[in-house]
Amino acid sequence: MPTSKLTKRAVDALVPPSKKQTVLWDTELKGFGVRVLPSGLKTFIVQYRNAEGIKRRINIARYGVLTVDQARDQAKLKLAAVIGGEDPADEVRQARKGMTVEEMCDWYLTEARAGNILGRKNLPIKKSSLDMDESRIKTHIKPLLGKRIVKHLTIADVEQMQTDVKDGKTAKPRSGGRGGMATGGAGVAARCVGTLQAIIGHAKHKGLLDAHPTQGAKKLAGKKKTRRLNVAEIVLMGKAMAYAERNGENPVALGVLRTLLLTGYRREEGQAMHRAWVNGAGGYVAFPDTKGGAQIRAIGPAAVKAVESQPVIVGNPHAFPSEVGRGPFTAVSACLQRVAKLAGIEGITPHTLRHTFGSVAGDLGFSELTIRAMLGHASQNVTQDYIHIDEALKLAVRRTSDEIERLLAEGAAKSTQLQLAA
Repeated sequence: MPTSKLTKRAVDALVPPSKKQTVLWDTELKGFGVRVLPSGLKTFIVQYRNAEGIKRRINIARYGVLTVDQARDQAKLKLAAVIGGEDPADEVRQARKGMTVEEMCDWYLTEARAGNILGRKNLPIKKSSLDMDESRIKTHIKPLLGKRIVKHLTIADVEQMQTDVKDGKTAKPRSGGRGGMATGGAGVAARCVGTLQAIIGHAKHKGLLDAHPTQGAKKLAGKKKTRRLNVAEIVLMGKAMAYAERNGENPVALGVLRTLLLTGYRREEGQAMHRAWVNGAGGYVAFPDTKGGAQIRAIGPAAVKAVESQPVIVGNPHAFPSEVGRGPFTAVSACLQRVAKLAGIEGITPHTLRHTFGSVAGDLGFSELTIRAMLGHASQNVTQDYIHIDEALKLAVRRTSDEIERLLAEGAAKSTQLQLAA
């Protein structure tokens, strides 16, 4: 870790690391430093060993809330207490046991974004998951339970929060330029319970609580999404997509839509795909990160063609680039609704396209295990134990993709015939 006398200039000059965190230690006061996270957040800290020789580290305050000199004075007081046999970290823990839900949620987000809280597979929680957690916290959890003391919560309190979210008590317009309303509903309500229970569980694991006060709270059962496009609807989608293309629909949006239909990829995977990840000759896409971690996923020629036909924007690595900036195109859901309306099809989402791909594979006779691997559900080890991943998966994906492409082309041909007849 770097060292320097902490001054305003030195702290201002600290560059956020690309991963994890960096600490700049003060050369004037041993144990006093400032920590900077990849997000740019800078926090004054004190590190010491207590009477038992155990290394402790506590936060003093964020940079900006206190100046460097003020933080150094606070650090001196903490270190003086250590010399006197006290352990400031224990005092902090005891104080945290009286944390409100709002304070605990803030603690969780800060620690999790710093990589200090582990999720599934004992890995740091993904940014995308934390973004969703933060949205539920701000929109639903804080307004309903934010001022409550965590250790005094009951199962009934958490289940009442769930009921209130389901009934729309926290409904409000979305922020950040997003359209529509955050309306709640049973699915969101259940996920809010899951988020809050996980936060309390992490706090107990880290010693902030002696017990989990709401363990056993029941979540509303979710409705499994089973909607798929049948053969006739896939043909109608092909017809509507061809019509939309001729009448000014965004070609990048249609490209994403076609790719999702031909691959079964998740919406986020399709939209955020980089060109460099796609190996058309090898018939696969190397995703560095998905819901299931890094994965190699097979892709058929028809989908490769849809990807490679997209415009290349210098400086933008995405297969489906946004027209501005370096980001990906992100509005495929809106395009899907426009196309579905043209086709006269109701009740579909991007997940419907994923389910359709798996269902068509089933219609073609592929096993459930193979379909799970095609969709990125099965782990690589499980897949390799039962099928030849290189050949069987490529064959299964290609046949499924080709069948969907055939049905889309059939619909597009009918659209052309109607135009000629007109």
